[in-house]
Amino acid sequence: MAFLFLLTMPGNIELLKGDITKLTVDAIVNAANSSLMGGGGVDGAIHRAGGPAILEECRMIVAKQGGCKTGEAVITTGGHLPAKFVIHTVGPVWHGGKNDEQELLAACYQNSLNLALEHKLSSIAFPNISTGVYGYPKKEAADVAITSVSVFLKQHTFISKVYFVCFDEENYQLYQSLIRQ
Repeated sequence: MAFLFLLTMPGNIELLKGDITKLTVDAIVNAANSSLMGGGGVDGAIHRAGGPAILEECRMIVAKQGGCKTGEAVITTGGHLPAKFVIHTVGPVWHGGKNDEQELLAACYQNSLNLALEHKLSSIAFPNISTGVYGYPKKEAADVAITSVSVFLKQHTFISKVYFVCFDEENYQLYQSLIRQ
């Protein structure tokens, strides 16, 4: 799937439509599950494209800390991906917005960006975290993503490029409409 560069926002944010596993950046973010052992959607695609090195490092993280909690993030190699690293973050499952889902989703973006800073990574790409089987409403998730990243970039200038990568047309159109506001 080809990338369509559509909009650049203040703070060096770009919106893309395509396959995040094809992007050459310092890090791509994986919408992981807490076991870090791979799964469906973007998680499965990243593990398949990146090869066994990613899973091996995930196993070491699980042995050390017992997985990854919702809202937290960990980092591994990019394996065979064009990205140097994968930052794995666990988004919240949607329960009607009554279980701190917004705060937990914002933490996914903040903790991923903090790891990028810690590892001196200047470019990072995010998928649409929690909007698949976790059921987070897409418009609300896009709003949290754009707001969280924009606020972070105003406070930290080292990260020079952040990409929101939408695989499906619905998310792409939602991000596009929110960015234009």
